[in-house]
Amino acid sequence: MTASDIKIDQLSKVDSSDAEYLISRIRSIPDFPSKGVLFRDYLPLMADAKGLQVLMNALEAALPVPADSFDAIAGLEARGFLCGPILAARLNKGFVAVRKAGKLPPATISESYTLEYGQASIEIEDTAVSPGQRVLIFDDLIATGGTAQAAARLIARSGGTVAGYSFVMELEGLGGIEQLGDYPCSSLVTMPA
Repeated sequence: MTASDIKIDQLSKVDSSDAEYLISRIRSIPDFPSKGVLFRDYLPLMADAKGLQVLMNALEAALPVPADSFDAIAGLEARGFLCGPILAARLNKGFVAVRKAGKLPPATISESYTLEYGQASIEIEDTAVSPGQRVLIFDDLIATGGTAQAAARLIARSGGTVAGYSFVMELEGLGGIEQLGDYPCSSLVTMPA
């Protein structure tokens, strides 16, 4: 992956040297988790203090809606768990864990969805979202949009409202953002699938 392959989207809201640093730390791993999938990994950003600060500053600057228009951030397992709680703490918001099926001990509600390489289910605790609560959904990557849509259905079934979506990366050509309808969305970078 070269810098010319990446569109910086909302990353333009941070200093250009910070944007370049962030992009340089995203790696591509072919054939993971299955053959033909090019996995985009932002964990190297988390490995050093500068990368983490740049990432969190960029996510905060690129919020798709004002911070006062939502009450909590819902992070999708597993990588949405890494930055979601940090961003929630920075914004003085609560955090809702959206887990893979079978990972939560209390009563849950569940949603199934299709992703680019198979089928899966996610769930939240049935009391994780209060009626009327406004929730920003966060994940590291949007591809086809299946996980993000399932998370929105969980929020709605709990009586909450989806305020918007925030992503670190968007995979180009898979139509994920388009699948999210009229919700406000942001991604820091867009790259080829």
